[in-house]
Amino acid sequence: MSGRILVDHEIEAQLGRQVLAAPGSDPISLAQIQPASLDLRLGPKAYRLRAGFLPGAGSLEARAESLSTFELDLDGKGAVLERGVVYLIPLQESLELDPTISARFNPRSSTGRCDIFTRVLLPGHPRFDEAPPGFQGRPWLEVVPLSFPVRLVRGDRLCQLRLQEGAAALTADELRAVHEETPLCFREGVAVPSHELAFHDDGSIALSLGLGGREPAGWRAALFTDVVDFNSEARHERADYWQPVQARNKTLILEPGRFYIFASREELRVPPTLAAEMLPVDPGLGELRNNYAGFFDNGFGWREDEHGVPIERGTPAVLEVRAHDMPFLVEDGQIFFRLRYFRASSRPHALYGAGRQGPSYQHQDLTLARAFRTPTSS
Repeated sequence: MSGRILVDHEIEAQLGRQVLAAPGSDPISLAQIQPASLDLRLGPKAYRLRAGFLPGAGSLEARAESLSTFELDLDGKGAVLERGVVYLIPLQESLELDPTISARFNPRSSTGRCDIFTRVLLPGHPRFDEAPPGFQGRPWLEVVPLSFPVRLVRGDRLCQLRLQEGAAALTADELRAVHEETPLCFREGVAVPSHELAFHDDGSIALSLGLGGREPAGWRAALFTDVVDFNSEARHERADYWQPVQARNKTLILEPGRFYIFASREELRVPPTLAAEMLPVDPGLGELRNNYAGFFDNGFGWREDEHGVPIERGTPAVLEVRAHDMPFLVEDGQIFFRLRYFRASSRPHALYGAGRQGPSYQHQDLTLARAFRTPTSS
């Protein structure tokens, strides 16, 4: 039997059973449920650490106590986390997974676009950002603001959980068949022919960087800024935190250590019965790092007319990029990332962006995090 990603109504059915509020935490809200993922909430305090560490055997509470220089209270107005410092925060959710269910974790979109590095640690498990089948315990979140100091408050949602039964990724042949029937990516509104795409055996498509036709071509995080209030909307002036970058002749040299926001050349979409995740095109590319907010839920870039017929267009993916060690040349149209598709159990009750209060990334292009105000923001 093929594997599957659980969707919203199935996730709701697992609240209080496989996903619970940790002791002393607020009840889990239905507002945390996305089409194929669940937002996870920060707990009441953050430990400022001398260094990060690899997960494994032993108590995370004990490790936090041994490495902590002090604790920050996230209740009330919260606390400011310093740029470049490692913090460890218990989450308000706990897991009691069935033996057939595993979980994966990823940063939320706004987390990546604020250049906040996060990864989930589980007690007794040696790998980040995953929970094996049958896992029981409370996840903790490692948080490192990399470009801006950031104010966080108890209940802020920086990461997401996705529940999976079995191996849910499509094969290359299955993905090619889906694309030929219902195109998954477009260029300037025209479906990309199958022969122009690279379908990988892990169920992913190789996709490219889009520098041409955009003004600016991207955004670079400014140095030495004020604090970002993470959970705000349109609070901060964009020019106080971001610098526009231009791509002469559709090329651009990235400065070492600087953080950039770009968009994909292709417009993408995720059909209602599939979910997706962004992956690096080559993990061995040491000069460049893409900080992914990796989950693309069912319905990203998907539009239907009043009769439920798909409209032939998609939405660009936003790319969060940092060059390491040396100046690095990037070019319009170069292969830059992969989008891996997974089989969902069914169509979710609500597709990505549907019914959301406030702005959504559903119709984004070169879109910054919600905390930053554009010239047209009210």
